[in-house]
Amino acid sequence: MKNWLICIDDTDDIGTKGTGEIAEEIAHLLESISGGKASFVTRHQLFVHPDIPYTSHNSAMCFALRSPLTQAEIHQYAVAHLIAEAAPKADPGIAILNLGSQYDAVALMEFGRRAKTEVITKLAAYDLAEQLNIQLTEHGGTGQGVIGALAGLGLRLMGSDGRVKGQIKLGQFEDVALELSVAEILEQTGLDAVMSTERYLLAANDRVQLKGKVKAVYLGHQFVLLVDREAQTWRNAGKQALQAY
Repeated sequence: MKNWLICIDDTDDIGTKGTGEIAEEIAHLLESISGGKASFVTRHQLFVHPDIPYTSHNSAMCFALRSPLTQAEIHQYAVAHLIAEAAPKADPGIAILNLGSQYDAVALMEFGRRAKTEVITKLAAYDLAEQLNIQLTEHGGTGQGVIGALAGLGLRLMGSDGRVKGQIKLGQFEDVALELSVAEILEQTGLDAVMSTERYLLAANDRVQLKGKVKAVYLGHQFVLLVDREAQTWRNAGKQALQAY
């Protein structure tokens, strides 16, 4: 078994299947083919600028995979699905990193940081991918998605960037709160921890009220449910607290 990071970007268009959904499908496909294990998909926000084409938010989608598949096999299966599901007007790119290989993690993370605040060229992305022995390929349109795909790898490596794709559904409703212990939340979701917005971990027997849209983040190299304290009650963090991710 080897450990991989896989990131895709720029696969969608208005009214089409989102990049996060396609990433999740690829993760599940690679799991089923190989008997491996994929992580949650994380969404990494990139620079929003007039010179950068994007559909709605300019974000890359990344997941980890533990699998016996070779890099060539991962690329083959992932790209076939990417091409089949990407929007006709999209500019998709995919990046695949063997976490067991020799690569400059600092350089990759710095590229990810830059992509949050700068306009970066495809040439710069390809040059760095070649230096770090990362497989980086484009599959339609302008291929601009390779920039975000490479940046997403670096941001995921940082360990404290990105939200988990989608909502955490435990039976809560928009107007009716559901109360569970931390232990129950972790068991039912597969998350790693429940943490306050002030960055301390809740105990297994602490209770949390869940209501409305419940989202998790990637923090401290863990998949974490963020919570706030309101009138002596822990509640899932709101939209404002999650915007930092």
